[in-house]
This record gives sequence, structure tokens and C-alpha cells, in this order.
Amino acid sequence: MAYRQRRYSNLITPLFGLVDLIIIVSTITLFNINITDIYVFVAYISLSWIIISFKNHYYNVKRHTRAVQIFVLSFRQIILYALVLYAFIGVFKQPNISRLALGQYLSSVFFILITFKFLSFFLLKKYRSKLGGNRRNVIVIGDNEKVRQLIHIFKSRPEFGYRFKKQFKIEKGIESLGTCFNYIIDNDIDEIYFSASKLSNEQINKLVDFADNNLREVKFIPDNKDIFTKKLKYEYYDYIPILSIRAIPLQEPINKITKRLFDIVFASAVILFLLSWLTPLLAIIIKIESKGPVFFKQSRNGFNYKEFACYKFRSMTPNKNAHVHQATKGDQRVTKVGKFIRKTSIDELPQFYNVLFGDMSVVGPRPHMVSHTNMYAERIDKFMVRHFVKPGITGLAQVSGYRGEVETDKDIIGRVKYDIFYIENWSIFLDLKIIFQTFINAVKGEEKAY
Repeated sequence: MAYRQRRYSNLITPLFGLVDLIIIVSTITLFNINITDIYVFVAYISLSWIIISFKNHYYNVKRHTRAVQIFVLSFRQIILYALVLYAFIGVFKQPNISRLALGQYLSSVFFILITFKFLSFFLLKKYRSKLGGNRRNVIVIGDNEKVRQLIHIFKSRPEFGYRFKKQFKIEKGIESLGTCFNYIIDNDIDEIYFSASKLSNEQINKLVDFADNNLREVKFIPDNKDIFTKKLKYEYYDYIPILSIRAIPLQEPINKITKRLFDIVFASAVILFLLSWLTPLLAIIIKIESKGPVFFKQSRNGFNYKEFACYKFRSMTPNKNAHVHQATKGDQRVTKVGKFIRKTSIDELPQFYNVLFGDMSVVGPRPHMVSHTNMYAERIDKFMVRHFVKPGITGLAQVSGYRGEVETDKDIIGRVKYDIFYIENWSIFLDLKIIFQTFINAVKGEEKAY
């Protein structure tokens, strides 16, 4: 089984967001707005910009987005920002602020931002069309008028950044799905497009399962065929409507930035206010009870199936099977202090360093040992979907009763079900709810935490 090891340029949008923040902050110096506390004002407008961008999907500009859509998005963004900006006067009781200077600042910011946004948008198009960068390899399955139109777009619009590789006419029996799957793996195909009317329901299910289990994106041209219950994403490539089988909120740049900022702040607070004094205390207790290191390091699979070193407080006596066998009920390897820290999830706290390093998130699908991941990837359908996002210290599956030892396939199937729901329905509020429930469970002590 082959897995995709790379992603697209994830630094472009965060860079644009940073430049926008620099613009809205630095432009203040050009006008005599008469602000009492400049630091409060800068913090206010920066936080407001981030929140508005999140709600307005300001950075959700795709390679096939039209220029008029960007203008409408920018205009809506600046209107919302203006409302929040003038609200600063009343909220922070700043009657001496110059409304005229504030208006001049707002106009300048709008002009600079929209110029930068269009300039970067067209430069990226040139980069794709002239230099061949930021490209995605695609194939198309099916043969009808809409399919041919889509292929024409891929070939005639190089600024979109799609490299059309091959068309498969499976419905005519010329090629099989197996041949198609082998081609996708051998040629590093990133996205699969198909016409649902040209494939049977069984073929569609096989195609979707293959894409899920191999971390490929699959999209289809809509028609009157039955569509399975997925969270669909509707887009236009020129005038061709395209539906994505699975919409992943955390693939949106602003969501990704929001979650990363939350992770950094939350992890830093835990490390500073809890681990700073708890670590030396636990180190002494762990060392007194048994010889061995204070921390336990284990290779696990994370985002995009990449392996990383996951840290925990050592809760077992050192043993050769720690990287292969999960702890079971009554496991003799678990120490006395280990039973307590496992029951209360304290053993997981060093993973906040993993969060800070960027290997994990506070909330997400729990990572498994590498040997178990390889086993479940072969046995459990859609298990690999969990690797579309970063793994978490806690997750929806864990607070829903699927924590601890996997006793039967039913346990891992349930875990995957909840993990996929989380991936498709992520929000910062869902993360907060899961964190709160995790804290409650830790205080009560969990039945399968052994």
C-alpha cells in the first residue's frame, strides 16, 4: 500500500495573512488618529481582523476563484472591519479619536490590501502558468460532455495549476478500476475527478474507499445519480460545477491558523503553569519506584502518515514489548504510580511538547503505535482518513467511550467513525467542548484507562 507523503504549499496563505496584519498595523503610523493606548488598539484591530477573516472566509481563495469574487470578498471584509474599527471608540471610551483620520486610515488600508490581494493572486497564476510551480497532478474518469469540458479547462488554463495526466474510460470496459488505482499510485496523482453517471454505485464506493485509504482527494461532476451521505463541498471551475466528496474544514487556511494559534497558546499555558512544577515532582516519584527514564518515547503516525516521536511520562517498568503491545487490564508492566497517572491521563501531559513542536494538536484523532497503524490500515476501512489532520492529545472518540485498549474490531471501527465525524465537522467550539469533557473524565477517572 502506498501513501502520499507530501502536501501543497501551506505557507502561502499564512504568509499573506501576516502581510495583511503588518499592513493594517503599520498604516496607523501614517495618520494622526489620536489614540490613547496604541498597544491596546493594535491588539484590538489585529484580533478583530483575524476573527473577521475567519468568519468571512477571507483567505479562502482557490486557484480557480474569479477576480470578481475576490473583489466582493475584500469589500465585505473591509465593511466588517470598518464596523469593528469604529466600535473601538465606544467600547474603549475614546472620544478624542479623530473620526476623519480613522476614515482616511480605513480607505488607505482598503486600497493597499486589495492591491496586494490582486497582485499576489495574479502573481501566483503566473507562477503556475509560466514556471509550472504549485501544480497538482489529476486524472479524470468517465467520458461525456462535462468531462471533456473539464479536461479542456485543465489543459487550457495552466494558471489554475492542474497537470492533467490521463483520462480513464472505465464505463466502456477499456480500462479497469485496478488499472486506474495502479496508475494513481505510480504517477503520484493528487486529485481524482469522475462523472458519477459513468460509474456504478459499487465502482464509486470502491473509488472513494481507495482515495480515503491512500490519502487522495476525490471529486466528481454532479449529475442525477444518488449521492451518498457525505459532507459535500460545491465549487466552480470556470462554469463547470464540481463536488468534493469530503470537505475538511482544517484544510481551510484560516481554520488551520486559528487551530495552530489555539494549540500554541493552550500548550504553552499547560507547560508553564502545570508541567514546570509537576515534571520534577513526578520524576522523583517515578525514579523512586523503578529504574529507567522519566519520559517514554514512542514512534507514532501523525499528519499525512508521517512518523514522529510521541512523549509520555513512563508508567511501566522498562520492557521490550512497550512499542508493540498495548496496556491491558491487570497488565503487570504498569507500575503503582503508572496506574494513577494513566487513570487520570497525567501520563499524556508531555505531549503538550509535541503540540508545541507542531507534531500534534490539543484535539484530534489519537495517534496509534506504528505497528498498530499498519495493521488497522489493512483491516479497517477508512482508517487512513484519520491522517488528513494532526493527531491530538484527546479527541471526540476518546470522550465518546472509545478510549484505551482496542479489544475488538468494533472498538477501532467506532473510533474511526467518531474521528471522521470530527474531521468533517471541526470547529474551535467543538475543540473546547472536547477539552472540557476530557477534563471531567480525567477527574472522574475512566474505566478503560489502565
